[in-house]
Amino acid sequence: QVQLVESGGGLVSAGGSLRLSCAASGRTSRIYSMGWFRQAPGKEREFVAAIIWTGGTTYYADSVKGRFAISRDNAKNTVYLQMNSLKPEDTAVYSCAINTRPDTSKYDYWGQGTQVTVSS
Repeated sequence: QVQLVESGGGLVSAGGSLRLSCAASGRTSRIYSMGWFRQAPGKEREFVAAIIWTGGTTYYADSVKGRFAISRDNAKNTVYLQMNSLKPEDTAVYSCAINTRPDTSKYDYWGQGTQVTVSS
């Protein structure tokens, strides 16, 4: 089992920045990649960004490219999401997740989520 705990959410004005953190514990040797997802009220959960644990290759949704940056600290088993130039439409609950297999995009472990609210 792997446990995930997110932190760093909050209220920010449009154009501002936030950094989310997600710390993994437990069987962290199973991590192949870690991702961030978000879900706004009344909408489906959507992919935001992901990073391959070994090598650091990153992937982004088109809606956040150039504004968000995902990074990781392998020693701390922590992934970060730096969010800049935030927009009201970025308001959502952000969750991190772990994928344990390179042959699937399925995420096996999820955090509880952290609220990000961007005011206009």
